[in-house]
Amino acid sequence: MDPILYVLILVVIGIVVLSVFLSFFPIMLWISALASGVRVGIITLVAMRLRRVVPSRIVNPLIKATKAGLGLSINQLESHFLAGGNVDRVVNALIAAQRANIPLIFERAAAIDLAGRDVLQAVQMSVNPRVIETPIVAAVAKDGIEVKVKARVTVRANIDRLVGGAGEETIIARVGEGIVTTVGSSNSHKDVLENPDMISRTVLGKGLDAGTAFEILSIDIADVDVGKNIGAHLQTEQAEADKKIAQAKAEERRAMAVAQEQENKAKVVEMEARVVESESQVPLAMAEALKSGKIGVMDYLNLKNIEADTQMRSSIGKTEGPTDTKDGR
Repeated sequence: MDPILYVLILVVIGIVVLSVFLSFFPIMLWISALASGVRVGIITLVAMRLRRVVPSRIVNPLIKATKAGLGLSINQLESHFLAGGNVDRVVNALIAAQRANIPLIFERAAAIDLAGRDVLQAVQMSVNPRVIETPIVAAVAKDGIEVKVKARVTVRANIDRLVGGAGEETIIARVGEGIVTTVGSSNSHKDVLENPDMISRTVLGKGLDAGTAFEILSIDIADVDVGKNIGAHLQTEQAEADKKIAQAKAEERRAMAVAQEQENKAKVVEMEARVVESESQVPLAMAEALKSGKIGVMDYLNLKNIEADTQMRSSIGKTEGPTDTKDGR
């Protein structure tokens, strides 16, 4: 075998063995810990590898905690890591809380982190309060005028209530409810426009931060606008509805009158048919009377003459009627 090739194979094998050794024995991390005053045994680091724990995610936060004087142990950090927490964020939160003189212990910070909240952001919010801007809330005063209000809520995180406390959505909902209640109890929308601080005082006095993860410091009214005349709009809609109801009732009465008229016409036609039927019985009765001898032929002829004379008089009266009218008689 070529000596150069043999040397290359040995070098490759050596690199692989060294990589495997360093992956299980993080010598550089161990040296960094010793240089920082953190006593961590190399066997402990290897055991972390076997437990599928990344040693750097435990040792580096431990170095920061030791330098800050927190007095945390490697078992605390490793147990929090195995529970699915963010060790580096918890240590940063503890350091920030210590600098701001905020009482916060590791167990509470770990619980907040495991609850899904950003414990570092909560500590920062305790030091630097946050402003939450509510959407435009529309409310109606007693005079029927709509008032649109936008508020800014200054809150500070309450470390003790971060676990189990309600979030920003609850604060916004409660502030909106307080705005609607305050505006709705005002006799006129002008009162709200003249004294917008009335809303903030009333809402702030309701204790809206109860059961939440925040402490409300102030509620400031950012904007107040006048909206629609809801009362007039509702009255207009009611009048339109009454109009439609009246029109429907009138149409119902008209339809009933038309139906009654048609029914009366049908009765008249029926009566006329009965009259025609009765008149058709007269010739039959006359014939029966002639056959039975109750009337004679001369009686029958006299009846015909009377009918003819009556018809002639009627026709003469019809033709002379308009003439007499023109003569003024």
